Amino acid sequence: MSTAQTDTTLVLAADQPQRLAGFYATLLGSEAQQGLASSHWRLAWPGGGRLEIYAPSSQRPQPRSPGRLALCLQRSSPAEERLPELQAWVAQALALGATAQEAPRLESFGAEAWIADPEGNRLLLLVC
Repeated sequence: MSTAQTDTTLVLAADQPQRLAGFYATLLGSEAQQGLASSHWRLAWPGGGRLEIYAPSSQRPQPRSPGRLALCLQRSSPAEERLPELQAWVAQALALGATAQEAPRLESFGAEAWIADPEGNRLLLLVC
């Protein structure tokens, strides 16, 4: 049995990896760094791990598909501030090129909004 450390890494194929890395870095309050190639960018994921954003090989393109898997960015806030904080976060995302999928709404567990990032990937913004 191996004793090697395993890291948690999320990978996201992108048509414009640098632009998408900037989008996520801004929403996470992080810094995007160039990865292993000019078409590869990475940033620290809150709580550990990394988000790796890359341009797929032209030999093996990655088709776009909505699916049921989505990234979720989460913030904590007092209950009375959740919806206003979420609305401001959504406005920031929209200014960066995201598209609203649903209006922000208050749920029993917090405030949530489904958006699409600048390349159409599903993204849940959650304030609880």
